[in-house]
Amino acid sequence: MTIQQLIETHISKDIKISDDDTKAYYDTNPQYFKQPEQVKASHILIKVDPGADDNVKAEARKKIEDIQKKLKQGGDFAALASELSECPSSKNGGDLGFFGKGQMVKAFEDAVFNAKPGEITDIVETQFGYHIIVVTDKKPESTTPYAEAKTKLEDVLKQEKVRESIGAYLEKLKKDSKIEIFI
Repeated sequence: MTIQQLIETHISKDIKISDDDTKAYYDTNPQYFKQPEQVKASHILIKVDPGADDNVKAEARKKIEDIQKKLKQGGDFAALASELSECPSSKNGGDLGFFGKGQMVKAFEDAVFNAKPGEITDIVETQFGYHIIVVTDKKPESTTPYAEAKTKLEDVLKQEKVRESIGAYLEKLKKDSKIEIFI
């Protein structure tokens, strides 16, 4: 706490980050402000162990096909997911929230990123089992606007300058001090 107080009273109080500083950083580092394409999806999962025998797989496939029929007959996706899905997301109607590429297994990812919002996929098989997925929303790739990034940028740039200033402050203290090393 003493060190933190020293930093705040002798170093960070004098550091100011201007709008020009934040704007320059924003403009020269666009890669940090890119938001990849994301989808929001819900799913119904019937689990199947990857090493399961053909009878177990056939039984699971039959369950997911029965659910698919109910959906085609107008069944409510969230209600069916809550009742029948074997995934922890079932308590939220199968909702997985937003996610980007690389966060789900390949077959699942391919299905959701190729579907349109509101579209229910065909049965998708992964190492977890059989899924039926509905894409509820999509966010295209975008860039975080400067106005949204500005406050965080000020904090990050200030911390960076504080670290640099601490180093310079320590060097000054060493230079102005008599240091003896006994071995």
